[in-house]
Amino acid sequence: MLSAKVQTNICNPKQAARLSRVVTPLLQNYYLGYSTGIRVGFVASVQHNGGSRAFSTTPATNFKEFFPVKETEHIRLTPAVWPHHGYTEEEMLSVVPAHRPAKTWGDWVAWKVMRTCRWGMDFFTGMRKDQKVDKANPTTAVDTIKPLTEGQWLLRFLFLESIAGVPGMVAGMLRHLHSIRRLKRDNGWIETLLEESYNERMHLLTFIKMCEPGWFMKIMLIGAQGVYFNALFLSYLISPKVTHRFVGYLEEEAVHTYTLAIKQIEDGHLPKWSDPNFVVPDIAVKYWHMPEGKRTMKDLILYIRADEACHRGVNHTLGNLNQKEDPNPFVSEYKDGQNPPRPALKAEGYERHEVL
Repeated sequence: MLSAKVQTNICNPKQAARLSRVVTPLLQNYYLGYSTGIRVGFVASVQHNGGSRAFSTTPATNFKEFFPVKETEHIRLTPAVWPHHGYTEEEMLSVVPAHRPAKTWGDWVAWKVMRTCRWGMDFFTGMRKDQKVDKANPTTAVDTIKPLTEGQWLLRFLFLESIAGVPGMVAGMLRHLHSIRRLKRDNGWIETLLEESYNERMHLLTFIKMCEPGWFMKIMLIGAQGVYFNALFLSYLISPKVTHRFVGYLEEEAVHTYTLAIKQIEDGHLPKWSDPNFVVPDIAVKYWHMPEGKRTMKDLILYIRADEACHRGVNHTLGNLNQKEDPNPFVSEYKDGQNPPRPALKAEGYERHEVL
């Protein structure tokens, strides 16, 4: 039992700040069940380094800017290497959770490994049994007994996006090395894979503006990335086709996760993200070119979910192609002048005969 007496007439601002730093982890431990994942302190609206931050998981007095603007004598701005191509509102709203059934032994292995990874993420991010969806439909069901909190969602988003940027980089790197070693063209795969990893990193940079991970969370990220990178490196050397199928299943989980978050926002379970004073980070506004009046947390997640749906369709499609000879259909020019396929709404990916 902890008791403390604080007399307001002798508690100066410095002492109050110290007391806040002591009490905040205790409150988090009580409400969330863990205190080392991300330090939680909900803020209605604060100004930080000239930018508005409507929600944070760290008290405003302690929040550390992870990516401050670097002032130099000559450089004004470093533009994005891959500007976002954008989506229509209809495309974003049409994205739904889906699952491609396993058709080969490789698909089955990829699916089972993905389900194991999903269990691990649920376990290490403290997701309780009553917060999970129906086990019979793990990638499509969006109803739970108890919703997650904003802090729990940010923890899951950080964990998911910290590893989601690995597959594209590993595959792009290996295909790049294969190209220069074999003295052969890659037919456009490298660019798409590296752009995918860049896009996933932008998701992470956006969420890191909303929270500050604790030491335990940082250790988890380092360990997960180390295991994930080496496992994907070996698997892509052995079977690129199965690896792309695994990444397609990973993106199915990501689409499901963000769909569940959107539903809980719409159902009123996440009031801090529904607050009209909430403002998404500037990095998100610039990257997705978010228009005025469409900068809520729900809008942000709609953009990110559409990205994940695009990666889902791309990787399932790449998993259907000849890994050594087929061109990348998403960056190719077609003989009849048609536009490249749009994978965001093609949950199971395109079959080879549909694009080649």
